Amino acid sequence: MDILLFGIQGSGKGTQGKKLKDHYGMTYFETGGELRRLASEDSELGHKIKNIIEAGHLVDNDVVMEIVENFLNNAPEGKGIFFDGIPRKMDQKESLDALLNKHGREYKGVILDLSEEDALDRLTKRRICSGCKEVYPAKYDKDSCEKCGGELITRTDDNAESIKVRLKAFSDETMPAIEKYEEEGKLLHVDGSKNIEEVDQELRQVLDPILG
Repeated sequence: MDILLFGIQGSGKGTQGKKLKDHYGMTYFETGGELRRLASEDSELGHKIKNIIEAGHLVDNDVVMEIVENFLNNAPEGKGIFFDGIPRKMDQKESLDALLNKHGREYKGVILDLSEEDALDRLTKRRICSGCKEVYPAKYDKDSCEKCGGELITRTDDNAESIKVRLKAFSDETMPAIEKYEEEGKLLHVDGSKNIEEVDQELRQVLDPILG
């Protein structure tokens, strides 16, 4: 069983996805990370992606699906995959569904429910490690990263105006795709407003029956 993990910016989706991947022994797909990994490879697909990035172009949906298919072809047999932040739009949903069905993979979506108000509050107060890029919530009161010792900084795009643009894009573009999974009976809900440990526990309660 594969899991499509959804959540508005600030919901902790990336943090929870990595915890769940380790807990269930699954593999992990995150589009940005996979793009960077492939761009550093000496392969036909890697060169293609590197050229797109260096030219300053956005990676279109066809190329994203090529990346997903490459990942599926090389994924460990019998292991589920956590998909983080994909699909982002309705057309990408249709392409991803078709690809997963083609490979005979079962999948469900899980969304961390969080209001736009709470997301805005979290994003304007969070800090990120200048070294390893680990994200820390407002309640973390130290000035250095507990993982690598790097300085914690506020991202330049973590200001109210920029965040509102990103939240609107999620509402306008991603939510219709998520709502379609709801209509299809393929979406599970978890309260993303709780702290990291509580969200982790609720996710496991929801996922244990289908992942074991």
